[in-house]
Amino acid sequence: MSKVQGYAALNAKSPLTFFEFERRALRPHDVKIDILYCGVCHSDLHKVRNEWKNTMYPVVPGHEIVGRIVDLGPQTSLFKIGELVAVGCLVDACRLCTSCLEGLEQYCEKQSIFTYDSIDPVDRSATRGGYSSQIIVDEKFTLKIPTAFKEKDLPAVAPLLCAGITTYSPLRHWHVGKNSRVGVVGLGGLGHMAVQLACAMGAEVAVFTSSKNKVQDAKKLGAHHVVLSSEKKEMELFIDSLDFIINTVSATHSLDHFIQLLKRNGTMCMVGLPESCYPSFDTAQLIFRRKSLAGSLIGGIRETQEMLEFCAQHHILPEIEIIAIQKINEAFERMLKNDVKYRFVIDMASLHSKKPI
Repeated sequence: MSKVQGYAALNAKSPLTFFEFERRALRPHDVKIDILYCGVCHSDLHKVRNEWKNTMYPVVPGHEIVGRIVDLGPQTSLFKIGELVAVGCLVDACRLCTSCLEGLEQYCEKQSIFTYDSIDPVDRSATRGGYSSQIIVDEKFTLKIPTAFKEKDLPAVAPLLCAGITTYSPLRHWHVGKNSRVGVVGLGGLGHMAVQLACAMGAEVAVFTSSKNKVQDAKKLGAHHVVLSSEKKEMELFIDSLDFIINTVSATHSLDHFIQLLKRNGTMCMVGLPESCYPSFDTAQLIFRRKSLAGSLIGGIRETQEMLEFCAQHHILPEIEIIAIQKINEAFERMLKNDVKYRFVIDMASLHSKKPI
């Protein structure tokens, strides 16, 4: 066992605060990682405030982790000490079910073990995430950072472990590529990744946003069209025109306005998980044009590694703002106000800082 430092929420109402806890002793196939950077995901906020009604306190959030290996279990073979690596949303699964054998550990039919707020299948302890100085992870759930990424890129690599794979996976699954017409609903942490990825895959991309101040941002990211979703005439121009829509908005909203934009056989995939259910939608829109409404959850380990390689090859990184861990509660409040472009990333060196922040 080793003592580590981090930040945790002790209950749904308290701010995150400094927290010491123990990481497990190295198992045969484990790697020990000094965490350099950790992205801040909206899921962290949902979990900290128990908005999904399943949080186990105290909770140490963080599942967008970049770090360096400092120790290895005796039977590891995939990594070496000093290597730069990443950890995403998953740290284990049953490894034996159909989904796991297909490399889709996020859909494990027994139980996916998430980086934080899950139960470790071996010692039954609660998993704790990347808002901390170190993490210990099985090597099979540890990812290699492509060498094409430079040292200066490492902070921005962190959000790829959730925002990147959450949008990459459905784009790949629904075969987005050249000649695809793709809609991206929302231009936040997920949406701004979806735009870059879909463009790199060769698609014609339309962004649908409710914020006038994001129009220029969407164009800079490569969007071919930017539509204000509140403007009826602008929306009508895209009726029956899109092959695929990735809806990244994590707040409840009407889906009918976007389902009508799909072509026959088109699919809208939901990747934002709101606190409460969506309002009912017009099923006739699906039936009479054979449209589909679907969902997608992150990606498996193999696909996440593929995503990292794709982003390195195409020079795709999120836009980030680096913060000290002491600013995390302020960052949560700003995130609620959409006051970030487009992801916060914690510099974990700040955890040990003795200077005023």
